[in-house]
Amino acid sequence: MNLLIVDDEREIGTFLSHLFSLKGFTVHKAVSANEFYQIDFAAHIFHAAMIDIKLPDGSGLALLQHLKQQQPHCQVLIMTGYSTIKTAVEAMKLGASDYIEKPFDDIEILEKQVEILLKRTPSATPPYIHKLAKEAGMLIGKNPEMNQLVETTWKVAQKSVNVLIEGETGTGKEILSRFIHLASPRRDDPFIGINCGAISESLLESELFGHERGAFTGATQQRKGFFEIAGSGTLFLDEIAEASSAIQVKLLRVLETREFMRVGNSHTLQTNARLVAATNENLQQAVDNRTFREDLFYRLNVVTLELPALRERKEDIPILIHHFIERNGQQSITFSPAAIDKLMSHDWPGNIRELSNVITRTLTFADQDSDISADDIVLSSACSAPARMLKAETPSLNTNNHLKQWRNEKLADFNASNKINLEHVLTEIKQLETDIGKDMVQQALQNTFGNRNEAAKRLHISMRKLRYLLNEKNKTDVKKS
Repeated sequence: MNLLIVDDEREIGTFLSHLFSLKGFTVHKAVSANEFYQIDFAAHIFHAAMIDIKLPDGSGLALLQHLKQQQPHCQVLIMTGYSTIKTAVEAMKLGASDYIEKPFDDIEILEKQVEILLKRTPSATPPYIHKLAKEAGMLIGKNPEMNQLVETTWKVAQKSVNVLIEGETGTGKEILSRFIHLASPRRDDPFIGINCGAISESLLESELFGHERGAFTGATQQRKGFFEIAGSGTLFLDEIAEASSAIQVKLLRVLETREFMRVGNSHTLQTNARLVAATNENLQQAVDNRTFREDLFYRLNVVTLELPALRERKEDIPILIHHFIERNGQQSITFSPAAIDKLMSHDWPGNIRELSNVITRTLTFADQDSDISADDIVLSSACSAPARMLKAETPSLNTNNHLKQWRNEKLADFNASNKINLEHVLTEIKQLETDIGKDMVQQALQNTFGNRNEAAKRLHISMRKLRYLLNEKNKTDVKKS
């Protein structure tokens, strides 16, 4: 087996050369980018390579690209410091098989990584990656960007680093987080997911960190939090941008120290859970707007994975349609070419979730052994049941005319009698404000197919405010005594 080592630190190069020579490797060393480019790759075939990401006269990424062009089947291990892990992930997107952090604290891990690399097949995407994806509920499809993302995700899953998943609503961020868990050494430990935007601040703190009996009104017994329950598994925090500033501070402490305390207790507990966070917002912009902590952002943003929107992978729509038909157990139903063309031409603002709703609704009203035509597909009715109900109940938002009419009526009453009950008028104004707020929320829910997080985002209000405007007093909210 031939091994190439590229590192400007001669001591490391000598050590690695000696280590792997004893294991039967034929080792070739280079101490600079210039020396690397002088190698005759036609005469020297390398089975594996170890390349330092930072060299004084060149970039390890450039060396990686050159090597993969010359010898595509060579398995490359990138050597990096912690501060350059994001660059190492970029290297994996360019074809690197794995990365390892310097300094090497455990030589056995390094040896094992090289052995694993040499046992890999030349296939860019091993079959078991597709098997794990299917187990997680994810359909990879044919889109090159999606295939590259899944391959990179599988490599990242092997590492104990925090992951931030970005993508529009409905692209499958939770499914990708489950794939990370299944592809990691933690797969036999718990996977726990929680939506930070759907739970009030006080309850979210209790859910994450647990509480002691009597910690607040309603806390009748001790409860473990998700960090404690997850153990050495994976904790998925969806809609992380919705977490309050107080929760953000507590999350930062956990990520920095791996320690937390239950609500109502000063005893410190340890966690080894891996954190995967997701958002459909631009967190960097949220940091710039001072709505999200910069230090927490950098802790979460060790590795960022971005899911493509469905409109960017339309070649996968026919495959997804077939998948949804099988999932519903209606394989006798087919979609005509015209129907598929109609689905392919839609922009899918709700992404895969919206497509799933459309197909499910279409199949619900279809007869067995039928062929779905384009007329059978009603895209405007593809929202969820709550959203369809809202659409029927949402009144017209001609508020300007309504306000003018109401104001003129009150002024006319005052002029006619020269007196008016102002307190009553102000009460009416408050009620009108509430009614208009509710109308706007319901309209936003209609436009977002019933997605409350997206509706709140478009209205620039919190989930709490949205629930208030809908007159949904959260019975699960608890207040500290």
